[in-house]
Amino acid sequence: MSPASRAAEGAARDSYGRLLAWLAAQGRDIAAAEDALADAFAAALATWPRDGVPDRPEAWLLTAARRRLLDGHRRRATASAAEPTLRHAALLAEDAEPDAIPDHRLALLLACAAPEVERAAQAPLMLQVVLGLDAARIASAFLLSPSAMGQRLVRAKRRIAASGARFTLPGRDVVAARLPAVLDAIYAAYAAGAQDPADGGALGGEALWLARIAAALAPEEAEAAGLAALLLHLEARRPATRDGAGRYVPLSEQDMGAWDAAMQAEAEAWLRRAFALGAPGRFQWEAAVQSVHAARRVTGRTEWQEILLLYDALMAATGSPVVAVNRAVALAEVEGRAAGLAALREAGADGRLAGYQHFWAALAALAEGAEADAARSRAAGLATDPAVRTFLLRIPSP
Repeated sequence: MSPASRAAEGAARDSYGRLLAWLAAQGRDIAAAEDALADAFAAALATWPRDGVPDRPEAWLLTAARRRLLDGHRRRATASAAEPTLRHAALLAEDAEPDAIPDHRLALLLACAAPEVERAAQAPLMLQVVLGLDAARIASAFLLSPSAMGQRLVRAKRRIAASGARFTLPGRDVVAARLPAVLDAIYAAYAAGAQDPADGGALGGEALWLARIAAALAPEEAEAAGLAALLLHLEARRPATRDGAGRYVPLSEQDMGAWDAAMQAEAEAWLRRAFALGAPGRFQWEAAVQSVHAARRVTGRTEWQEILLLYDALMAATGSPVVAVNRAVALAEVEGRAAGLAALREAGADGRLAGYQHFWAALAALAEGAEADAARSRAAGLATDPAVRTFLLRIPSP
């Protein structure tokens, strides 16, 4: 990869969401902001190899995108509306460094959760417009086909445009109403980053930052604090998922000394705050599961019975097939392989798990003989991380 391509990829990974959110906030049009930023990246890939990578790639991209938006305003303005439109658009041409512009990502997330957008499209829309994920990655996170997800995203953007949505932080009552969809999107973003070995933790860092901001913005919302606790626990263990040679290390075999103790302490503080609000929910229960895993660092053992009880609560609240897979694994630890395998097969009747890698990995671990071998091959084929794929293929059959 050329230096110009590496610089463009780094800018897309680190700054796409912030630049897009600012452009959308200024121009009041998500689609136009996306087009302008895409054109800026295309111009960068055409220009930087010839002229060299600028000292501030993000500032270059922001300037190019602002000019593209200004040109669009000029083309669309009618004689009667030209003056106010161009006056507003001219603001986009003012010199501004990315470090100096306000961060509108959370405001844009909340705008994507407007009531005009169908509930099932809100979180996917946030992932695309704020965090820059493509339809295929988003579809995988929500167990849908890329084509179905693409159609859902197109409809959502049309409704956002028709609604005249504002891209500023709304009042706290609106925040509380829209927050569940925002939390879903933040969690899905973290999961997508964790499944991408090339991401290097960038998307996870963005998701964690947004989770902390959401929890601070809505201090009376227990689930916001619960999500912050969950992501902090997961991020605290991320360095331990690889050994010195880059090989994947499952949770049960991780070096607990490599876990980030400060992050785990912060996670526990957020979880206590969430529980004190007396409104239990999905993210709090999931954070509590990770809290039990984290306690192994002190006790030297994993309390699987507690984890099973938490998954029972999650299943009752969500009915999620993904939770059913995790519950089956916990059940195997408590009641034995046969009980866990029966629960896992029951969960597998849900067709949405056909492309879910963790289901097949769990089946490979609990089944025997040809069934285990077939599941292991399927899990390895679905793994997006080469280290995970290698780990799965090296596990001997039961």
